[in-house]
Amino acid sequence: MELTFLGTGAGVPSKERNVSAIILTLLQEQNSIWLFDCGESTQHQILHTNIKPGKINKIFITHMHGDHIFGLPGLLSSRSFQGGSDLLTVYGPAGIKNFIETSLQASATHLAYPLSIIEYSAGRLFEDELFQVYTEKLDHAIPSYGFRIVEKDKPGELLVNKLKDFGIMPGPIYKQIKENDVVETTDGQVIHRKYFIGPDKKGRIISILGDTRSSYQYRSFVEDSDILIHEATFGKEKETMAHQYFHSTTTQAATLAKQSNVKRLVLTHISSRYQKEETRELVTEAREIFPNTVLANDFQHVAIDKK
Repeated sequence: MELTFLGTGAGVPSKERNVSAIILTLLQEQNSIWLFDCGESTQHQILHTNIKPGKINKIFITHMHGDHIFGLPGLLSSRSFQGGSDLLTVYGPAGIKNFIETSLQASATHLAYPLSIIEYSAGRLFEDELFQVYTEKLDHAIPSYGFRIVEKDKPGELLVNKLKDFGIMPGPIYKQIKENDVVETTDGQVIHRKYFIGPDKKGRIISILGDTRSSYQYRSFVEDSDILIHEATFGKEKETMAHQYFHSTTTQAATLAKQSNVKRLVLTHISSRYQKEETRELVTEAREIFPNTVLANDFQHVAIDKK
């Protein structure tokens, strides 16, 4: 499980930062790639990585502002020529279906793969064998949402020494015990898995917030996240401006992380007013509140280690 930041700027692209797009690579978990937001030139950013667009099978849009969606028509079209043949599902707020269908129709674009467009509201978005994804409405000028991606817990390790003490030697029986609540051995022993397996391995949690004013009401939504990705459009000295434009500051994001038992904070959606040396100050002021903070840069990779 790894994050790749394709665009970390706000509003308009700059020489240092493209507009919003984040990749979540799940190749080891389920051989898929998820994309969060798709600002202008996202497909060009992908060209500078080893990401295969055909592997992208889910796209999550936080809100309908252009710096988060204007790259969608091009990416959807190009995917037809880049090995994408499987179903692609786009999740977005109200309006995303009309935007995509109108763009494709007006440009006479015909996709070579099935496309599903799902408009969502706050709540549980979907669940599969490995993950649950939830959404939360945020405080922005238009409806904007955050995503909480929860990896399901996995069964613990077999207590091999305990099994041996009961006379059960290694072999296919071990796999049966791990996969079934109750197993009967060839000599008639009844083995209850719960007595021979360690604690569940906790799944990882990633929270990705779209554009939003700072609000500590989101504490329960991001609580215990291994990584919280939070916009930090402005530095702490621009708190009034941040509120006026429905955005957050570095210190507001850091305070939410501190109050929510988050393990790591990644700041993104940085205003183009901050260049090179100035971005160091952004990190510094956030770390004064929440030390385990990093400022995302375009093409940066962030691994999410197993627990």
